[in-house]
Amino acid sequence: MLAFFMSAEPLAAEVAVPLISTMVCPKSAAPPNIAIPTIEKETREEEALDVPWQVVVHNDPVNLMSYVTMVFQRVFGYPRDKAEKHMLEVHQKGRSILWSGTRERGELYVQQLHGYLLLATLEKIS
Repeated sequence: MLAFFMSAEPLAAEVAVPLISTMVCPKSAAPPNIAIPTIEKETREEEALDVPWQVVVHNDPVNLMSYVTMVFQRVFGYPRDKAEKHMLEVHQKGRSILWSGTRERGELYVQQLHGYLLLATLEKIS
């Protein structure tokens, strides 16, 4: 059986290293030519997140019209009449703009529509 004992005695003087002498640095030891950092301006423009974006649903030959109407109601909270109007626009014209607003919210809507297996894109309004 092995036993481990902890000693309450301080470390021996030859093992302990004085930290104060290693931390103090005389002023003459500092490098004389320290360059002051310059702050550069960013030259490229960041893509604005708050410019209008639109969620567009495209026609596909797979999904039933009743299913597409139901998805529009669930994702966007549209009443049945408005959801059917957009569904018919997708069916007849090949696409319908369902929502416009900020990019982040639009990305969420597109992701939700993809979860229902609808073909949707996010387009920047120019």
